[in-house]
Amino acid sequence: MKLRLGVHVVIATPGRLLDVLENRYLSLDQCTYVILDEADRMLDMGFEPEVQKVLEYIPVTNLKPDTEEAEDESALMENFFSKKKFRQTVMFTATMSSQIERLAKQYLRRPANVYIGSVGRPTERIEQIVMMISEEQKRKKLVEVLEKYFEHGKPIIIFVNQKKGADLLGKGLAKLSFNPVVLHGGKGQDAREYALQSLKDGTSNILVATDVAGRGIDVKDVALVLNYDMAKSIEDYTHRIGRTGRAGKKGRAVTFVTQQDSEVFYDLKQCLTESPVSTCPPELANHPDAQQKMGAFQGAKKKQDEMLFKG
Repeated sequence: MKLRLGVHVVIATPGRLLDVLENRYLSLDQCTYVILDEADRMLDMGFEPEVQKVLEYIPVTNLKPDTEEAEDESALMENFFSKKKFRQTVMFTATMSSQIERLAKQYLRRPANVYIGSVGRPTERIEQIVMMISEEQKRKKLVEVLEKYFEHGKPIIIFVNQKKGADLLGKGLAKLSFNPVVLHGGKGQDAREYALQSLKDGTSNILVATDVAGRGIDVKDVALVLNYDMAKSIEDYTHRIGRTGRAGKKGRAVTFVTQQDSEVFYDLKQCLTESPVSTCPPELANHPDAQQKMGAFQGAKKKQDEMLFKG
């Protein structure tokens, strides 16, 4: 009902926005400002068709002409507070993939590229600590890390790869007298808001999350990000540890790595060696899989060899 009456700002996911547009609950005829936040994640999750369809609903009559005259700053400012102002499209992305570049070329005219920090790389303020251990050693090592780095009043975020693993780890931490909250794709929006609020107000001191649920988390003064399970890609790793060391502050990230994570060894080694405040452990630096980037064929062959060996 509110959409029919008209609004100044609409914040929505691609699928839901497309739904209200197709059912004519909303018109974007007068839209002059478009923001795609976390565009890379949208495309990674398969929302590129929805994003493109939404952008097609925005009129092209207010697009800035692709001419030198259209770059006149004085004319642009004169039209800014009038109905003659041009549409502006802004894309925020942590990684610049080929999909993002293609989308930018299709919908942006003479775009200005603004890079904040090292694109696709962790901030230099985050100390990255990598521990190469076995799967069986993780629980014991987790307790040691928490005892060493736990600071009263400062939250800790622990990332795992599976929902079941998040639930089990949350229960285990509760038995150790911590106050954890768990966040994953199986939790509803109310549970997500409760988890984040309890972390912010100090009711809980540890958040256990999966990648999907943990995306976009913004909590102040996170003392530690702990990758209980190593991320499946270096991009996800970068997003995870970016929850600490925010707003110009220093941060710390501890990552447990096993032999099963060998496909990201090379990229992880590069992150550590390029960081001025981190050290690459010898076990990783000298590992055969860390000497060159593993291609798709190599990764598939390695998995096949492991299956044959186990069989």
